[in-house]
Amino acid sequence: MNRNRTILNSAVVLYFVICFEILIMISPFAGFFYSAFNPILLGLAKHRSTRWLSSFFFTHMVVPPNAPLKVVRVMGSVLFLLGIAIFFVCAIQVYSNKFLKRGAVLKGLYRWIRHPQYLALSIAGAGLAILWPRFIVVVLWLAMVLVYYVLSKDEERRMLGQYPETYREYMERTGTFLPKRLEGSIAFPTVVGKVALFVLIAICAIGGAYLLRQYTVRHLPLWRGPNVVALAVLPEDEPMMQHRMAEILKVDEVRSRLKENESYLAYFLPTNYVMQGLIADTGGDWQLYKRHHSIGRFTDWVFHPFGHLGGAQHSVFDPAHDSEHSMAARSVRRLIFLKVSGVVVTESADVFAVNAVRTPDFMVDLDVHSLKVLDAKTLPLESAWGKVPTPAF
Repeated sequence: MNRNRTILNSAVVLYFVICFEILIMISPFAGFFYSAFNPILLGLAKHRSTRWLSSFFFTHMVVPPNAPLKVVRVMGSVLFLLGIAIFFVCAIQVYSNKFLKRGAVLKGLYRWIRHPQYLALSIAGAGLAILWPRFIVVVLWLAMVLVYYVLSKDEERRMLGQYPETYREYMERTGTFLPKRLEGSIAFPTVVGKVALFVLIAICAIGGAYLLRQYTVRHLPLWRGPNVVALAVLPEDEPMMQHRMAEILKVDEVRSRLKENESYLAYFLPTNYVMQGLIADTGGDWQLYKRHHSIGRFTDWVFHPFGHLGGAQHSVFDPAHDSEHSMAARSVRRLIFLKVSGVVVTESADVFAVNAVRTPDFMVDLDVHSLKVLDAKTLPLESAWGKVPTPAF
């Protein structure tokens, strides 16, 4: 039994390790992590039947473009923090009872449900699935929920052995993960019923992630040209992109690099946009794991859902305080062009298809107003994290 419990707990640890990939990838340990984990992601990405698992279903490096998507992103932080808070409150109860030898915990949240800690970790896990929205995270969250159910039954068996009378009466008046009355209205007593309930949860979780992905892609701020789709990563840049993108593609340094028989995805972003390393290896400054700001980045990621992306946001030009040079700097943008293959691009959304292969090609820094090119260079064929499958939006 101890061996089975170790295996189950290891599955939970694996889930949280993968969820915290975002924290690890901006830490000095990124190289060690991806030497072990990246082969798994690359293996999934090689086959059409499993490629979706390494894909993302929600915005991560692009500011959510409308209110509903911003609500979803905020809910990710809320669920994560709420789950962690409940977990620690319950942990204090459990360990204080053990230390003071008070027996089973029957008060606080345990007054209504028997396993509030498992429920709390499931809530936190759902939040993490939004904060780091790979499909594989959703699948592993489902596995974690199943593991918690098995662990809860094992724990109840042991508690009945230690406190047979007290705990049996306690089980009769409390629910497993929800208050008894609510749980009784949705629970299924038979094994077949429990399996059916889990399948229903799985369909809702994975299906919901797919629907969220479709909705997200449909509402991204895009511009479409003959063979180029451009994406503004900051909402305030969309008017500039829509107004000038056609002219930008006519600039010699851009036009000469584009091939008519290729499809491209161009990211329109400030030159110092903090997440650009996920798109391509544009330089050492954007390999965040080299900057040793892991904890600060992580707290920003949780507590400032949009601020952590907008580190390069620009305020409105004020002639009374801003120089002509600073005004010009505010119109400078970086365009990162990726070749898109593996799909036929008939509409803008196709460049974000799960089966699409996006390969960094070149980048251009230019003043969007004057169309003066400040820098142009060919990019490596990988992101700042190598061949790791990264978010497309």
